[in-house]
Amino acid sequence: MSNGTHHLQPITSVSGQNGHAVFFPDIVLTRTPPNEPVAIAEMAEYFGVTHRTLHFYEEKGLLTAQRMGLMRVYGRHEIARMALINLCREVGMPVSVIQDMFETLATATSTSEANMILEETLLARRRELAANLSTVHRQLQQLNALLEHEEAEPGRLSPEQKGPSLTEMEARCLQLMVEGYTPIRIARTLELKTDEVSAVEASIVEKLHAQNRFQAVAKAVLLGMVAN
Repeated sequence: MSNGTHHLQPITSVSGQNGHAVFFPDIVLTRTPPNEPVAIAEMAEYFGVTHRTLHFYEEKGLLTAQRMGLMRVYGRHEIARMALINLCREVGMPVSVIQDMFETLATATSTSEANMILEETLLARRRELAANLSTVHRQLQQLNALLEHEEAEPGRLSPEQKGPSLTEMEARCLQLMVEGYTPIRIARTLELKTDEVSAVEASIVEKLHAQNRFQAVAKAVLLGMVAN
């Protein structure tokens, strides 16, 4: 091809374990696939992975190496599987999802159907990444809100920026919250009842203008109210 890309020839005649033809998606490669049989070193070099990675995929049932004497070799079927594995791993797809996809691909009756299965899997991954991106964006907004009153010069905070005034009990409770103590453990440490601890924590959250105990802890640490 003039643009340097190559279509991996669709596998439609290789028999699977059930004796039926195996269909794979029509994958575009940037290099000419190696000629089979492919030794493990050549397989690793072509796909840019280590020998251990190939062994790992075999352990997970994604690949099956053949033997040529003492040498591990891979045929056309495994080259196609590895091309698909690489494609999925490049977008961060978990191995478990790839395993499920291969199980579904085993039921494909044409290359077009295999293409649809891959497309559905990639769309699901895109939705997952979009959801993660939304979460990260929301967390960044929360961090910006916590930091919006911080002065440009570190360590030089106004009295308002040093946080609200706490009672001795609230200060002790907040320090334990920062150290990761649960409300029950705080109650035992401070010799309080659990409902009393809940009341103290609620007061701390309110004074810090936080939404919950975790945000209160984050604000307190950023304001230097407690030791982190």
